[in-house]
Amino acid sequence: MNKNELETMRKSFNTVKNRSSSIKTSPQVLRLEERVKRIKENAIKDNKELMEIAKESFKRNGIEFFEAETAKDAQDIILDLIKDFESNVIAKSKSNTLGEIDAKTFLKEAGYEVVETDLGDRILQLKKVDNKPVHPTGPASHLNIAEITDIVNNALDESVAPIARDIMETVRADVLEHLENAKIGISGSNAVASEEGSLIFVHNEGNISLVSAMDLHIVLVGIDKFVECLEDAISIAKLETVYATGNYVTSYINIVSGPSKTADIEKKLLKNMYGAERVAVIILDNGRSDANAECLKCIGCGNCIVHCPVYNAVGNEFGFNNYLGGRGVAMSKFIEDEEICYSSGLYMCTLCGMCTLNCPVSIETNEIIEMLRKESQSKGFYPKAHGVISKNISNNDSPY
Repeated sequence: MNKNELETMRKSFNTVKNRSSSIKTSPQVLRLEERVKRIKENAIKDNKELMEIAKESFKRNGIEFFEAETAKDAQDIILDLIKDFESNVIAKSKSNTLGEIDAKTFLKEAGYEVVETDLGDRILQLKKVDNKPVHPTGPASHLNIAEITDIVNNALDESVAPIARDIMETVRADVLEHLENAKIGISGSNAVASEEGSLIFVHNEGNISLVSAMDLHIVLVGIDKFVECLEDAISIAKLETVYATGNYVTSYINIVSGPSKTADIEKKLLKNMYGAERVAVIILDNGRSDANAECLKCIGCGNCIVHCPVYNAVGNEFGFNNYLGGRGVAMSKFIEDEEICYSSGLYMCTLCGMCTLNCPVSIETNEIIEMLRKESQSKGFYPKAHGVISKNISNNDSPY
């Protein structure tokens, strides 16, 4: 990230801080924090049981489900699900888990056009280069309006003025035009309610409604997203909204518990009224079974990086893939390996603990980083004197 992008990102982060500061200490939010902490701790402890309950609930609801041990397994399942569709256009919503399996790249290589429906993600997609997000809910927070205007005009051959609404309407029109013949939607999920077999989606733009209304809606979820019931899932959605946007509730919380259907004609069940004819859930492990339990408590609000001094200094160089900051570094060890963890910024962290202090569920990321450093040293991954890097990483590959 360049200097201008870092400055814009910091301004955006300060806006979030100011917007949320007045409600984070409210009695209802403090109660919600304690509730969500218990929900996540219990969900991690009972994870295998919750997934088994969810599988039975999915069957009852008519939701197809698949299990993917690795990212490659998830890619293969997706390709198998979409192979018989004539349309090659896929509507995609914002999802760190889809970023984890590099969905856009492998689908493009397979001949599909993936259209981002979230405004920030679509702007980054139109940017084409250096398009890694900087925040889980505000992916383009490092770009100012002049830069965004140039990106949109260059990519779409337009002459839109640097006016936020004009930019939004131009991008929206472009997305809707691309989706005219789309039949496939793909997304992540903020939480999965095991007892009901329900998928919960949090959004402000309404784009999830577009994605979930395609003929086939594919949902990729990590095994860490399962909670006991719908009330627990909604609590997580509410707390994530408070810390991510500074609002008590998001514009939309969608709950999908099966394909679109109606029984309004003589009570005969008919599928595919307006929404998806098929809903397919892919349950992704990809190292999570071996991950530190603290990592799996994350609700995806991004408040840790907003307050992280290192992230504010270097931006999204600190983190792994779409998992940003210290928690992303920690996850990289389990999703990939020690070498990736090292190069994601394992030794950038100052261990100051600001991430933990500002985490709604008090994830002790700094302690995880310290533990991972000890492990990495035992395997030869650590900075050495005079900038010489350990045996497995060349100086050219080092971020330091």
